[in-house]
Amino acid sequence: MRASVKEKAIAAGFAVFRATGLHRAARFARGAGVILMFHHVRPWAGTGFAPNRLLEITPDFLETVIDTLRGEGFEIVSLDQAVERLGQGGEKPFAVLTFDDGYKDNLEYALPILRRHQAPFTLYVTTGFADRTARLWWVELEEAIRALERIDVEIGGTRLALDCRNDAEKAEAFRALYWPLRAGSEQDLLDRIAALARQAGVEPAKLVERLCLDWDGLRQIARDPLCTIGVHTLTHPMLAKHDEAFARRELAESRAIIEREIGQPARHLAFPVGDPTSAGPREFALARELGFASAVTTRPGMVFPEHAQHLTALPRLSVNGHWQDRTFLEVLLSGAPFALWNRGRRVNAA
Repeated sequence: MRASVKEKAIAAGFAVFRATGLHRAARFARGAGVILMFHHVRPWAGTGFAPNRLLEITPDFLETVIDTLRGEGFEIVSLDQAVERLGQGGEKPFAVLTFDDGYKDNLEYALPILRRHQAPFTLYVTTGFADRTARLWWVELEEAIRALERIDVEIGGTRLALDCRNDAEKAEAFRALYWPLRAGSEQDLLDRIAALARQAGVEPAKLVERLCLDWDGLRQIARDPLCTIGVHTLTHPMLAKHDEAFARRELAESRAIIEREIGQPARHLAFPVGDPTSAGPREFALARELGFASAVTTRPGMVFPEHAQHLTALPRLSVNGHWQDRTFLEVLLSGAPFALWNRGRRVNAA
């Protein structure tokens, strides 16, 4: 599949760091630690059209991540320990491993590796995935495009007529649909992807059943002493696109359901999607008001002592399936790319 302009720019940036070793001179940029974000951990299926591949890594690369973290001097700790360290300080940087959504492969493939390495982790649960009432709309879109040879749709007043006859055309079609849909209302996104899924014969509920843990599976993984169960809302919405009452219900009710089903407190939150268009100051304040000990975003960055005053707006390092390479990971863990990306700003809570 042809690389996007963004992917080419990222590759060029990594190449500069690898060639010059500048990231090795920027240890100050890694701060107090890092929170890593994962989704799927499973063997690579080898399909040509895989627009959501950024959301999955192989089991072997999870092993590499853990080895690299420890080799780079990070101590892998639980979220509770990380929050405590931010308040107290410490010389050794910490790393927190977090997994979003609640996928079956986290239990099948990730947990044995985490146990073998005695690596604590957090699993953020979307309750609607566990009880099969929410939608994996990004997977629906992928599967609809995979099944269709042509798409004709109107988004935001613009008609898109897209050929989808081969992997390259399907990849271009995914990009052409995904970002305009993300930019609009969430209901419009859900409605239009549902229409494409119907046209393609894709059954959304079956995708969730195939990919996501049910409550029995979640209780099984939650029993492991390495595991912290966190909250990832009822339906995985982009909260900032909804009114406050909706956002409050998504956070409070999902936590109550998780605590009832799992029998453990759920003190930590991950905002779905998690970028500035999905979680901002209102959502950060709401998480504080509801008493969450921490809340993570997908805003890229390392964690600094200053984040002790912004515990519901924590950044994460996304472990991207397109970049499963130890050297790339070492560059990221230096914090140098994020220092450039954030223009030296340590905390981004606006």
